[in-house]
Amino acid sequence: MGLKYLEPIKSIVLLLLVLLSVAFTFSIWTYTPNYDPIEPTSTVDTSIAKQLSIRELVKPYKLIVHSEAGLKGTMEEKEIDVFLYEMSHWRVTEFSKSTQEMSQKKFNELLSEPNRMTLFFQGNVPLPIYDVLLNIEEPNLPEATFDRIVVEWNASENNFKVHFINHATGDHYQGKVMADEFLNSYKVIALDSKDLPDYEKVSTNDQQYIAVPSHPVILKEKTFFQQEVSPTRFRNALFNDPNAVRRSPVDSNHEEYGDNVAKMIVDTEKKTLNFVHPDAQNTNPAAPSELFKDVLDSINEHGGWTDSYRFVYMGQRSHYVKFQLSMDGLPVHSDSSGTTEITVNYGVNRIQQYSRPYYTLDELLTEDEVELASGTDVAESMRHANKSEFKNVADLTLGYTIRHDTERQLYIMEPGWFYLSKQKWIRYSPEQFGGEPIGLE
Repeated sequence: MGLKYLEPIKSIVLLLLVLLSVAFTFSIWTYTPNYDPIEPTSTVDTSIAKQLSIRELVKPYKLIVHSEAGLKGTMEEKEIDVFLYEMSHWRVTEFSKSTQEMSQKKFNELLSEPNRMTLFFQGNVPLPIYDVLLNIEEPNLPEATFDRIVVEWNASENNFKVHFINHATGDHYQGKVMADEFLNSYKVIALDSKDLPDYEKVSTNDQQYIAVPSHPVILKEKTFFQQEVSPTRFRNALFNDPNAVRRSPVDSNHEEYGDNVAKMIVDTEKKTLNFVHPDAQNTNPAAPSELFKDVLDSINEHGGWTDSYRFVYMGQRSHYVKFQLSMDGLPVHSDSSGTTEITVNYGVNRIQQYSRPYYTLDELLTEDEVELASGTDVAESMRHANKSEFKNVADLTLGYTIRHDTERQLYIMEPGWFYLSKQKWIRYSPEQFGGEPIGLE
């Protein structure tokens, strides 16, 4: 009887095994494991400080107005900003290049005539980038540069004219100003300017126009606590792969960061760094406006403006652009090379060389008023001390010298007078004028 049921039992067992196999297979196909959620890959934060615009970087360092009230002027940032704001509402039409170059003699004559306002810039500003600040209705602005803007007005004709002049090369462009509210512009430019400080023209030679305050000037000496941005943040921003960068000491005051292509030298005493990417070198000529925008975009990309800076120089052939630290709109100089400047050599689609400080003026500790001699007294002192050297002076302005007190970890801003001679700014000192330059940067 056992043999009678053996085959049916085998069939039932086989069927159960087949069903079990199907069940296992189905469970494998439909099984979804409980994995922990995958976190997104963390990215390196390359935003160091803030971004700056063309409007903030390209500003005049001095404004002079020649009107019926006499010669007025200012180097104070807030006062200059009032005039710039009014000009930002203008439209420049009938823009063209003058048929005659602006010689130094003609330039001096233009500035000396009444109803003139002149803005002085340290660097040669590319015309196409200034269209952001002063609306020039010209679709194809030339790749020319200027370092002076002269505005002239005629109350009876209800109009302004504007001149863009490169006083070194003689390049001269001009246009007619369309002001939506002429009376308000006339009030700001021609009438309110009468309240500016008195200025006086001082003659160094027939080739220069220098106007300075005729009364003593009050500036503030400021002290800041030493603060800095970690150099590793610049490493993260400048190298292609920060994780592949090796850090090694060079000596007691220097460290080197490098990969197989680029390197960055950090001076831990001066708080400066120098980054070089040799493979990015570019020997092709650059249009001034494109070079400026490329450099600006590169620094803005990593928020590299740790303090207030101003554009002061451009070298087209070397693809070199320089910005200088400023305090209340006045240039900040230093006895130590490179500690108050950001310089960039722009290469092929990226920064090729980049030098800058990594300290920042953040926490103001003290400020004390300091009275400086009038510009006319300083000029007369310079003329009396060395008449032949005085003839080489191209300009005379206010500014600051930064002093680093390493023991107390302080930065001290000392106000003073500075003169431009042979393309170098030098701190005025009665004891040293006419001698060796003090090497300010």
